[in-house]
Amino acid sequence: MKYLLIMVLIAVSVACSSTGPEESGSEPMQEDAAEANGGETEQAEEGEPVEVIAEQLEVPWAIAKSGETIFVTERNGSIVTIEEGQEERADVVLEHEVLAEGEGGLLGFVLSPDYAEDGRAFVYHTYEEDNEILNRIAVISQSEDGQWIEEEELLAGIPGGTIHNGGRLALGPDEKLYATTGDAGIEELAQEREAMAGTILRLELDGTVPEDNPWEDSYVYSYGHRNPQGLAWDGAGTLYSSEHGSNAHDEINLIEPGANYGWPIVRGDETEEGLSAPLIHSGEDTWAPSGVAIAGDVLYVAGLRGEGIYALNLETAEFTTWLEGYGRIRDLFVDGQSLYFMTNNRDGRGVSQDSDDYVIKVDLEQQER
Repeated sequence: MKYLLIMVLIAVSVACSSTGPEESGSEPMQEDAAEANGGETEQAEEGEPVEVIAEQLEVPWAIAKSGETIFVTERNGSIVTIEEGQEERADVVLEHEVLAEGEGGLLGFVLSPDYAEDGRAFVYHTYEEDNEILNRIAVISQSEDGQWIEEEELLAGIPGGTIHNGGRLALGPDEKLYATTGDAGIEELAQEREAMAGTILRLELDGTVPEDNPWEDSYVYSYGHRNPQGLAWDGAGTLYSSEHGSNAHDEINLIEPGANYGWPIVRGDETEEGLSAPLIHSGEDTWAPSGVAIAGDVLYVAGLRGEGIYALNLETAEFTTWLEGYGRIRDLFVDGQSLYFMTNNRDGRGVSQDSDDYVIKVDLEQQER
């Protein structure tokens, strides 16, 4: 059933511009997100589906949760801990300084599966070495004074640039660490597996190459991607990823190990032998999709240029705008009956107000009534 989605061309209006994806120099949105939602975003009344968890975040990128504690990375190199309504911002001390230029900075973040015991987390960040912009993955832990300190480097030398750094980290149901990388603005790199650009990487938690990866001694799990920024698995263990297209044609892909997703050879409905087509794409519209999360049979997609959250029913292929009015959405995750999302209106491509950016909690059951 899922493979029938390949034939779907999205015809639904998603309330977004068709002038190109967010990473290709798009114009800022023309309407304040809070005004579009009826004014300053505030805590919802009891029984309403939306609740503000945190505000005044500084260009946040990734969000994670342990128990009742939420963690948010900020591209300038900080991690914000949100607990019992209080926000604490801490520096991240790394062997290579975070380079927060363009679309780079402190990006992906995921907690260790044993975080409650070891206090460790994984981060993906941009840095500069020998006048070259690169990305790396490292293990960090929090010290007694609140700083996050690097413990070890897992992987370095991932191509980077002022655009197309990928950056999403996720732990798979197979207990492996997955990372998305962009083409670093050099399209042809996405077809060069050894470059680790325009790929989804798969690592053991100690940084070694899994023995069952598609290619021996290679971290590459799939390639031919332009700028993927979302990873999520359904209950059957199927991996999905979101990807920024070129001049629209954003994609949602079902990821198979060893598959080539065609960038820059094909886009949209174009096909060629040996290349994998997207499940769906945005056609001439632009979503600029970032983080994704799955609840049941629904894949939720954060839209940056699309300024909303989309919902893709993985069984019926129905694709709809699920929530809008908060501006650019960078990341989201589902915890039980709650969906948490994070705005990104202060990244230089949105229109912000003094209280941006937010973490907001949505009750799935009430929102969908």
